[in-house]
Amino acid sequence: MTLAVPVGNGVYRIDAEYLRPGLAASHLVVDNGRAAFVDTGAAPAHPRLMHALSELGLAPDQVDYLFLTHVHLDHAGGAGQLMRALPRARAVLHPRGAPHMVDPAKLIAGTVAVYGEAMYRQLYGEIVPIAAERVILANDRDRIALGSRTFELLDTPGHARHHYCAHDLDHDDIFSGDTFGISYREFDTAAGPFAFPTTTPVQFDPGALHASLDRLMARRPRRMVLTHFGPVADLERLSSDLHADIDEFVAVARRHTDAAHRTARIVEDMFAHLSSRLDAHGYVGDEALRHELLDPDIRLNTQGLEVWLARA
Repeated sequence: MTLAVPVGNGVYRIDAEYLRPGLAASHLVVDNGRAAFVDTGAAPAHPRLMHALSELGLAPDQVDYLFLTHVHLDHAGGAGQLMRALPRARAVLHPRGAPHMVDPAKLIAGTVAVYGEAMYRQLYGEIVPIAAERVILANDRDRIALGSRTFELLDTPGHARHHYCAHDLDHDDIFSGDTFGISYREFDTAAGPFAFPTTTPVQFDPGALHASLDRLMARRPRRMVLTHFGPVADLERLSSDLHADIDEFVAVARRHTDAAHRTARIVEDMFAHLSSRLDAHGYVGDEALRHELLDPDIRLNTQGLEVWLARA
């Protein structure tokens, strides 16, 4: 089975197989014999990423960078293990996120608190620290060259305060991490891709996320390359949907602020809203399949909304 799936512009999508196939990707960018990973998946994905390199005839010392859009473990949990195997690579991290990858103790403790020790080990494996001298801080508007192309790094809070996006200026791809939401390929129809926001804990900020979406769209990219899951176009429609959904998710949370069984009510309303949107999009999957594909994100989104309600 081919792990490095070409998606255009010298970019290869590698399924990290986090939770299920088709949920989280690492993207490998190759240019003039140099390479960079954008997000790494969790630690168990490490062998898949190394195998993808080998498939493409690339040696470990040809990888110059790991662009880690933020330090949530489904995006960066495997970075420390990967860095051990890539002798020349440097990890590009938001200044707010870098300390948590150099010393991941708080990151690990927070994840164990959410999932429990056994599930944490199953999902995330061993979180390996990254040496501080191998970190590049992704300050806003910094530029980094890879082969013949240049990436500009953009501070994009809203999903998390430690989130940045990487704009490939030569091909007009923006690697958007979670800022441009989630778009699973199972939901593609004749109408195109389907996207919805991710409001996972603990730093969701609706105003900042609206502003970050607008900032990305102002660059008029050809594609957004999403960790969940791969490149999408038709960006005007998708960005409009994302803005509307952010407002709807906030309205759902506020509607149930003081409700008994608040969590269950938010989950129920979010599923109903997204399922209605899928109907309008021409998706024909039954309710059981919709729950299978949506429920993990809905649960996390609900947790993030409840943390936001406590702050608001």
